[in-house]
Formats: sequence, C-alpha cells, structure tokens
Amino acid sequence: MKLGFFITLSLGFFTCWSQEDFLAKQYFNDGDFKKAEVFYKNLTDKNPRRSDYAEGLIACYQQLEKYTEAQDFLLEKLNTGTSYPTIYIELGYNYQLQKENDKAIENYEKALAKIEENPNYGYGIGFRFQRYILLDYALRAYERAMELNPKLDYNFQMARIYGEQGNVEKMYDSYLELIKKGKASQTNVLRNLDNFISSDPENPNNISLKKTLLLKAQNDPDLLWNEILSWLFVKQEQYLSAFNQEKAIYKRSDESSLSRLISLGDMAFDENALEDATAIYTYIDKNANDPVVRLNAKLSLIDIKLKEDDPKILDNINQEFEALIKEYGFENQTLQLQIAFANFLTFKKNEAEKAVQILKKCLELPLDRYSVAYVKLALGDILVFDQKFNQALIYFSQVQKSLKNDVLGQNARFKVAQTSFYKGDFDWALTQLKVLRSSTSQLIANDAMQLSLLISDNSLEDSTQTALKKYAKADLLSYQQNTREAIEVLNDILENHKGEKIEDEALMKQGELYESLKEYKAAELNYLKVVSFYENDILADDAHFALAELYRNILNEPSKAMEYYEKIIYNFQDSYYFPESRKNFRTLRGDAIN
Repeated sequence: MKLGFFITLSLGFFTCWSQEDFLAKQYFNDGDFKKAEVFYKNLTDKNPRRSDYAEGLIACYQQLEKYTEAQDFLLEKLNTGTSYPTIYIELGYNYQLQKENDKAIENYEKALAKIEENPNYGYGIGFRFQRYILLDYALRAYERAMELNPKLDYNFQMARIYGEQGNVEKMYDSYLELIKKGKASQTNVLRNLDNFISSDPENPNNISLKKTLLLKAQNDPDLLWNEILSWLFVKQEQYLSAFNQEKAIYKRSDESSLSRLISLGDMAFDENALEDATAIYTYIDKNANDPVVRLNAKLSLIDIKLKEDDPKILDNINQEFEALIKEYGFENQTLQLQIAFANFLTFKKNEAEKAVQILKKCLELPLDRYSVAYVKLALGDILVFDQKFNQALIYFSQVQKSLKNDVLGQNARFKVAQTSFYKGDFDWALTQLKVLRSSTSQLIANDAMQLSLLISDNSLEDSTQTALKKYAKADLLSYQQNTREAIEVLNDILENHKGEKIEDEALMKQGELYESLKEYKAAELNYLKVVSFYENDILADDAHFALAELYRNILNEPSKAMEYYEKIIYNFQDSYYFPESRKNFRTLRGDAIN
C-alpha cells in the first residue's frame, strides 16, 4: 500500500515537472519571456544542478534586459565553487550585452585559464564561445587544450570555425588532416567542403582547394589526395581531369577494381560529356580483366554512338552487336547484351520480331526470378511497340505476380496500366494505377498519379472518351518514336477539343516531343501556354520545371531559368521537382551547394 502511494506520488511529481519544462520552452520559443522566466525560475530552484534550466533562466533575463538579475544569479553560481568554467563565459557575455567590454574580456580570460587546470574543459569552453560567435576565443580554447593534451583532437570544430571566419585555407588544412589521421570519414569531410566550393573552376575557393591538394600530393604521395582531387574535378564537371586522377588511383591500387572509373564514366555520360565518357569507357574496355566489365564498357560506347541519332551508323552498330553476340553468346551473366541488342533492333531498326526471338531464347536459360523479370519486362516493352498488347500484358502480369512487393513488380504493374491505356481499356488501367499511387518508388507513384488523373479527368466530361483515345494514340506513337505523327495527333486534339481538360496534357506532351526534335522555340511556346492558362492544374509544376530546364540547359537564359525555378520553390513546395529546383536555383544564383 505504501509502495503504491509512493509510486503514485512520484508519477504525479514527474508529470508536473515535465509540464513545467514543456511550458518554459514553449513560452520561450513563442517570445513570451516573462512567462518563460517564471517557469525557468521555478525549475532552477527545484533543480539547481541542471545547467539547461540555468541557461534558460539567464537567456530570459537577458531578453528582458534584466542584466543585474542575470549577473547576481551567475555570481551566486560561481560562489558555490562547484560551477563549470562556462559560467565565466555566461557572465562575460552578460557584461558584453551591457557594453562593459573590459569586464567581458576579463571573464572570458578566466574561462580560458581553467583549461590550464584541466585541458578536458577545452571542448565545453570552446563550444560555448562558438555559441556566442566568439570565434577567436573558441579557437584559443581548442588550440590550448590540444597543446596541453595531444590526445585531444578538436580539428573538426576548428575547421568549422575557420570556415565561418572565411579562412578557407586553414579550414581545408584542418579537414584534410582529419581524414589523413582517420579522425573523420571522407564522406563527412567532403560534405562540409561542398559548402564552400561551386561548379566554377575559377571560384577562388575551388582554386585554393586544388592548390592545397596538389601541394599535399607533391609532399605526400597518398592516394587520398588523388581521390579528393577527382571529387573536386567532378564537381567542376571536368571529367577528363578526374579521369587522370582515377587512372593514377587505379594503377597504384593493384588494379583490383575499375568501379570508380565505371562510376565516373556513367556520370560523364549522364551529363552528356560524351567525349570524356568515350575516353573513360575505352580505357575500361582495354584494361578490364573481367569479360562482363569489358562487355558493359562496349555497350556504353554503343550507347554514346546512338546519341548521335545518325541513321547512317545503324548498320555499323548492328555489326558490332552481332560480333558481341558471337563473342559472348547467350549466358546468364550477359543478359544486358541481348536486351540492348533487342532494344536496338526494335526502337532503331523497327525489327521487333527479330528482337522478340532473341529475348525468348534468353528465357530458355536457367535464370533466377529477377533475371526472368528483367527479360520479360524488356520483351513486354517490345511487344507493346509492335502493338501486340495482349501478349505484352501476359509478360508484365507474370512479373507483377512474381515480384509483387518489389520495385520491379510495381514497375510491371505500371506497364500493365500503361499498356491498357494504349489499348483503350481505361477502366482496367485505373484499377492498376490506384494501387500504384502508394508505391514505395516516388517516381512510379508520381507517374501513376498523373496517368490516373489524366484518365479520370477526361472521362467525366466526355463519356465517349474521344479526346482521351486520341491522346493514347499520340502517346503510343511517341513510344514507337513516330514523333511527327504523334505531334499531328496532338494538334488534332488542340484544334478540335479546345477548352476540354485534356488540352494542357496535349500541350505538355507536344512540348516534350518538340524538345526531342530540337525545336526548342516551339516547345517553349507550349510550356508557356500551360503556365499561363493552367497555372492551378496538375501539370503546372511540370511546365514550370520544363521551362526552367529549357532556359538553363538549351536556350542559355539563366535569369529566366531562375524565375521558373523560384516559382516552383514558392508555389509548388510539394512538387516532385522541388528539391532539384531549389538546388538549380541556388547554383544559378552562385550559392555553394551542399
């Protein structure tokens, strides 16, 4: 009975204390410092050893300009003889707020003197100085503590301070020393360095980092410096310079792995630096011992050639594929070759039947279920191209059932919906899309939502779904790379279905097709119509982003690009394009990007 009473009493006390703690912080955060002061005073009286309550009360006094009360409270703490040395910093800062700088300095020096007694005070004292932006004092605290006890390492804190002070050279030295000594991970350090550099090689901070790294590499031939130089060159989109560093790393690391070079080649390819990517993939092809790595490099080189979009080279590429098939045959490990060849035959040479036979032959191999899914998805895509929708649906449905909870399975379900859309079976497409709107893949969920809204919005007004059927036809023609025909069908929609909900979809799709034909002014006009006449509709953020990208990457009008990125940042914060828009806006503005 007594125990139960004691537990009940304790719980009641804890609940009351928790409420006071919550209310003190809440009132302080709301700027109601008078009420916060009452609660912090009560909490401090009950818990005299809780430094966070003491700091809260001091902050309330200072916000209310009750400097005398703050001073008396701090002096009382000092007189106990058990206070932590940071009390001197609090007292000094209280004097500083009253413009009594001599007294402030006197107390700051007293805090620093405590490090002589115990170097382990260095971190707490340095951190408290940092909080009040007293950075020179913070540096003195960290440096002196490290001098007195060489086992202490505050280089990370000091590096941050150097960065805040704009002393980037010292900051670089401190961060690089941390990596060298194994005191910090390369990933964490590079994340911090990323705040101070840009994509511009002529940026003074970039130049300074490059000089620092080159000097270190000369004095200490450690691969670490090559790795960070490569990282810097990638940030500056100087892929050949990064390539030179990666070659040095590869040659000096027992040539055990080409993974870094492969990643670099992929980045150069993605950024359309095709000459650089060609040089990197060619090097990988010549130096790889693994036949699969060589094959992937050769396939990447073919992808680069196909970027030229020159019909004259197709026969040569066909011969390259046939030579690779002869060399590598049909193996579990080389499915990427057969799928790449099948896609080439279908989408570049319009030989879908031949492509289907190649992939069906692959399915005769002893494959695991993921490899089977990989082949069946490719086979389904080719059958859709050939308008054999029912056969395609069988393959997509098989993958969907086999890998129900996997992203591959969700992708297969989306392909079922998309194929049903091409067929004109809009109800079944909607059934699939409703499931996908909660997909774990944001991209699939976003695509599913857009296609779902396209179907539902354009089925209510027009029970015959005439315009929707035309749009599905245009979408299929686009998929089959019959771009001009697709544009004409979309023109039909824009001319004969004016004012209907599908108009913005037709404008957006047609704009994308114009871009693929490099008819950029026509694309710009379409996107401008969407943002002007459909600013509150589902595709408004897509059109804003498309315009921004067009102005940034093609039309070389950065001010206009910034305008449309900014509109996404302020008007479409839940948009899929929000993170990329914010990053690109800051880059164009000249900010350092983390």
